[in-house]
Amino acid sequence: MDLEVLALAKLLGKEQERRPREDRWGGSPFAWLAPWPPAKTKGEIFESVVHRWCEEMGLTVARTGDSEADRVIGGRRFEIKGSTLWKNGKYVFQQIRKQNYDALVCLGISPFDAHCWIIPKGVVLEQWGAGGIRPQHGGRRGQDTAWLKIRPSRPDKWLRDCGGSLSEAKQCLRSFLSATSG
Repeated sequence: MDLEVLALAKLLGKEQERRPREDRWGGSPFAWLAPWPPAKTKGEIFESVVHRWCEEMGLTVARTGDSEADRVIGGRRFEIKGSTLWKNGKYVFQQIRKQNYDALVCLGISPFDAHCWIIPKGVVLEQWGAGGIRPQHGGRRGQDTAWLKIRPSRPDKWLRDCGGSLSEAKQCLRSFLSATSG
């Protein structure tokens, strides 16, 4: 397993006490995370892991203090979304909104791998209109929330510059922060 993935497994391991391990992913260091419902508590776990992951990179991280973004990382506002791998082989990042953030962090956890994309808000909005990010609900609410589905083995072309592996995501995050600082 990639060293970055093992390091993330160690960070996630610290969250294990929140729920007893279930062996659904047999032998995976992330097995305990898979059974959590995709709700507030699981989202808090992903936010906490991204927070500590960024701190381990030497970045300054803080909560935003509002509901428009999850963290301030290196002086920029980030919305954090997480997903475990679905049975269809895709990550599904849900409840994406057009709020006050500079970039979206999408952290995906597979049984024996992890993936991450750092997506600038301009790209989020562009893909929302182009169909890369699709409305999550029908009717009038269809424009309020969206979801992003990513098959990690074949991500959409527009995601190539946003990360993929944890190492690539680190580079994208650092590049984003250096390009937007000052």
